[in-house]
Amino acid sequence: MTPPDWLKSVAWAALAWNLLGVIAFIMQLFMTPDMISKLPIEQQAAYSNIPLWSTIAFAVAVFGGALGCILLLLRKAIARDVFALSLIAIFIQQFYNFIVINSIELLGASAVFMPLFVIVIAITLLLLSHTGKQQAWLQ
Repeated sequence: MTPPDWLKSVAWAALAWNLLGVIAFIMQLFMTPDMISKLPIEQQAAYSNIPLWSTIAFAVAVFGGALGCILLLLRKAIARDVFALSLIAIFIQQFYNFIVINSIELLGASAVFMPLFVIVIAITLLLLSHTGKQQAWLQ
């Protein structure tokens, strides 16, 4: 079945969004001690002590999201599985942010908006790819 006309535009926009996530990951990964020292004291501890499992979850989330979008553009059904993996990784990363370091206490209520937005987009992409697989837009 032919996919709807809007699918390609949505996939390109989602790819751009996920590539911004990749950039954020790379920026965090390469933060130097000097860069961290310029943050507020509470944030310094959070950035200095990020556990490996959270960093891996962040990587899987953003690279998985970007790969899922590429697969969506290529109309590959495996995009759904990649988006599912990315969403699971987002939840793992947010567990660290909200439970382990309590980012709301650290950054205030504004720390809730971006993670919720990320989750909503990830769920939307997962549902879109699921629908695409059911409707045979994706092979």
